[in-house]
Amino acid sequence: MSKTRFLATVIALFGLAGLSLYVNRDWFSKPTIHISHRVNPWAARQPQARRATPPPPGNPVAFNFDPFCRFSSIKVFVAAEIETNKYAHPLWSLTSDSNSVPIGTFAYGSRVPGMRPAVKGATADPLQPGVVYRLVVETGGRTLQHDFITTPRN
Repeated sequence: MSKTRFLATVIALFGLAGLSLYVNRDWFSKPTIHISHRVNPWAARQPQARRATPPPPGNPVAFNFDPFCRFSSIKVFVAAEIETNKYAHPLWSLTSDSNSVPIGTFAYGSRVPGMRPAVKGATADPLQPGVVYRLVVETGGRTLQHDFITTPRN
């Protein structure tokens, strides 16, 4: 094999390897996490005799994640407040010390397996209809956000 043919073969192999890496570049990136929410007015309906406190004005909201995630922090803020205030007060804040369970869905204010309130004994503040809220979650070294609005109860 001549020197020219050998050099052409090596360049072609490097070119094909580079093309393969370019085409399959998503193999080396972190997977995209999709966040969605749903407002569920039917989940809030309970017989009046069972309620110990008056119901909140907004319908319950559930969040869905694709794929399942291990969260280290979950917080919900009023979107306008977090945009103007670096140290905004969260309406709901959960943390995980070490071992959260991978989950794909949870409801606002509910117990999330493997997580605890950031402030001992704290509960979620009720959501007001028509207000834009921001969910901020930390998972695997990434911080993700999702804006949502709840609807008034019927």
